[in-house]
Amino acid sequence: MLQLHEVHAFYGQIHALKGVALRVDAGEIVTLIGSNGAGKSTLLRTISGLVRLRRGQILWQSQPIERLAPHAIVGLGISHAPEGRRVFSRLTVQENLELGAYLRPAREARQDLERVLALFPRLQERLRQRAGTLSGGEQQMLTIGRALMARPRLLLLDEPSMGLSPLLVEVIFRVIRDIHAQGTAVLLVEQNALAALSIAQRGYVLQSGEIVLEGPAGVLLEDPAVQRAYLGEAVGVQG
Repeated sequence: MLQLHEVHAFYGQIHALKGVALRVDAGEIVTLIGSNGAGKSTLLRTISGLVRLRRGQILWQSQPIERLAPHAIVGLGISHAPEGRRVFSRLTVQENLELGAYLRPAREARQDLERVLALFPRLQERLRQRAGTLSGGEQQMLTIGRALMARPRLLLLDEPSMGLSPLLVEVIFRVIRDIHAQGTAVLLVEQNALAALSIAQRGYVLQSGEIVLEGPAGVLLEDPAVQRAYLGEAVGVQG
């Protein structure tokens, strides 16, 4: 579905992505792990058209999309739930969700609203509530739900568990599995490397803007370098 070839991107004078090559196939969960500042969020923003690449190519179903506007990329079937729970705080939960479906017919949007509320029953209880008054976990649910309202074939998730309690992290990862089971491919950027690799089919490790490791998620879980850098005691690594 998605292929990146030798992608280079900059933030001002900072060379944030350095020749990144990556792919996501239909029906996959692929995770991208790495330390803070490695370029993970930049990569998702480049795919979704929010950051323009300097060199390289991004293909969606074999067609180049790197010069398209963000809304056109959404229209093709790629939706982005950004880091930081970026909700429209003065709008209600329902209004935020409806904005995610602005490219689609109203009848289809109503069907997808029912799907999102089934995934996140807590949002059903807060439809008339202003988004800015939600808890952090509820705002994260809303961010993911809004992205799903575009009915994507590929969902880009940027740090969905950041700042959440362990209980809410379990909820979010259960929902990610449910989304995948319903036929949506997922590219997951996640600080919780153990949780991400546990639900993914494949993974990539990004370091200083470059892919330094890739492979089946189970293999990366057992890789000593990955364990030392990103998993630590979570998998019983000896010092």
